Amino acid sequence: MTLTAIAIDDEQVALSVIRTHASQVPFLHIKAYFTDPFEALEYLQRETIDLLFLDIRMPDISGLELMTTLPGAPMVIFTTAYSEHAVQSFELDALDYLLKPFSFERFLKACKKASALQELIQQRRQSAVAAHIMVKSGYEQHKVLLEDILYLESAGNYISFVLKDKRILSRLSMQEALALLPPDRFTRVHRSFIVANNKIDKMDRSSLYIGSAAINIGAAYGVAVAENIKLSQGRS
Repeated sequence: MTLTAIAIDDEQVALSVIRTHASQVPFLHIKAYFTDPFEALEYLQRETIDLLFLDIRMPDISGLELMTTLPGAPMVIFTTAYSEHAVQSFELDALDYLLKPFSFERFLKACKKASALQELIQQRRQSAVAAHIMVKSGYEQHKVLLEDILYLESAGNYISFVLKDKRILSRLSMQEALALLPPDRFTRVHRSFIVANNKIDKMDRSSLYIGSAAINIGAAYGVAVAENIKLSQGRS
């Protein structure tokens, strides 16, 4: 499976390093390189990619700001000389964070992580009509009916699948959990919560309610939540 990507950095030297490393990764195809982030955004309005290599400190707009405006939600790997933005980048669901100067080995590790996640995403698309998913918990694989899932809650490096009658704890990231679920049936509403659209009993501007559980709607997810859940309920 080939990963398509672009790279954005205001320094040509940094782009040259990415170009050299990328030439040694057989499953990676970088379609374009940009020093101007606004030109890159125009490109992304026309083209779909899987992965974005993104600098953080750039003139006019930072990589963190740019990530919140991206169409199509590609995976993002930050490439930066500054370590202090790492926590914020992962709160925005960046896939990885490469500190300059990074080695080819470190670059390859990040690309392999992107490839593994892309495989999960492809599996989700191919099995969108499936009635269940398989969830690994410890050494066991659990068959989980999609209809039984109320919501998912992040707990450190684990995800708790909250079902009608029990919880299943699995070592997954939020991105990996999302990749298992049909996007038309489940919505991320907070950096720590994914909900089943058809299990929502009511919703206001800051929270939604599933049974006795009150789940906060994250500020960064409000618009998407309103649109996705409205569309989903309109189909049901």
